[in-house]
Amino acid sequence: MKGTLPALLLAVGCAGVPQAAPLPPVEELPVRAERPDPLLMLDGRKVSTPEQWMKERRPELKALFQHYMYGYFPPPPGNVKAVIERADAACFGGKATLKEVTISFGPEAAPKISLLLVVPNKRPGPAPVVMGLNFQGNHSVVDDPKVALPKVWMRAGAGVKDNRATDEGRGKQRDAWSIEASVDRGYAVATFHNGDIDPDRHDWTDGIHPHYFKPGQTQPGPHDWGTIAAWAWGLHRVVDYLVTDNDIDPARIACFGHSRNGKTALLAAAFDERIALALPHQAGCGGTAPSRTKNPKAETVKVINKAFPHWFNDTFVKFDEQVERLPFDQHCLVALVAPRPVLFTNAVEDQWADPGGQFENLKAADPVYRLLGAGGMDAAAMPEVGGKLVDSTLGYWIRAGKHSTTPEDWKVFLDFCDKQLKKR
Repeated sequence: MKGTLPALLLAVGCAGVPQAAPLPPVEELPVRAERPDPLLMLDGRKVSTPEQWMKERRPELKALFQHYMYGYFPPPPGNVKAVIERADAACFGGKATLKEVTISFGPEAAPKISLLLVVPNKRPGPAPVVMGLNFQGNHSVVDDPKVALPKVWMRAGAGVKDNRATDEGRGKQRDAWSIEASVDRGYAVATFHNGDIDPDRHDWTDGIHPHYFKPGQTQPGPHDWGTIAAWAWGLHRVVDYLVTDNDIDPARIACFGHSRNGKTALLAAAFDERIALALPHQAGCGGTAPSRTKNPKAETVKVINKAFPHWFNDTFVKFDEQVERLPFDQHCLVALVAPRPVLFTNAVEDQWADPGGQFENLKAADPVYRLLGAGGMDAAAMPEVGGKLVDSTLGYWIRAGKHSTTPEDWKVFLDFCDKQLKKR
């Protein structure tokens, strides 16, 4: 089990400016039945200017999320290297170039990211890109017999045998990614298997964790971060590469993820301002839904910590029976993305992900966006199922159906990107 950092607002990686005062233990945090005000400092001061938000409240929230929930990001490694292993300009009948890129970083023995990047061939300039983690390997998102199979441990799924990827999984997740349709819309797509950074197991013996030290630690061992933070940090390493690729517009990088990968996409965007737009899809508890849920059908903090103890740090479990003591809620994570656009997308039968609570989270983040002059949530009530996309800076859409990603979802993702990324 991971150790707990001293209760200090440490300047670790993206944690923000250091603070002198220690953070209180969980049992001493005040009880708040409703969502905390994102513009209210821990010491009770009200944030009234954009400068105060950026210099004081935003760094404070970043530190709070790391200390009490996700764990602390290690510093950026500074030694990111990329090797294009293969490039095929005939992808999708010549409409796109497919690249397989190996990204290395950190300690020599640390795992590497195998990135799949598909870029439209006909475009007026560098392409906008939607990046994100996939569940079952790069070979699953396209029909290409040459795409390398992951070699890491993998959760059960189509084409997975004995927790290893096989050729039977090739192309099984095409509809969940709609890469050719994205190319037709002028977008590049970049994806890698989340297990490249950390296989989704209930321990920290493999993946990136054993290669980083906790602050003050003298022996190798896991940094104080859960798997979701590790995945987000891996997405940051992909951004390190994408901003150097001449085929990609570095000002138009969107981050997508479904379910647990959606939780990761929102966290990655909150802690990396190079990500221009966030598309967390059906991300639910620990991501886009409120920890203080009022939906009896929704997942709770206690349930998610029991089912996935490795996703968060050791402090978060202390809120299982007292979520009202959290000094933030997930609307504050949305606020950390401000002024950049965020779209929440859901399905009405997926009440586990709390679609209504997610909509209320966007409304609760709206004051921060308005303070920064970025617009906000332009809908007062949830849209009808299958109705019009709310395409304001804080966007929302809900469809019929269950927990899944469909070509219909991708059309909505790209419609939102079309409107919001044009501003950049």
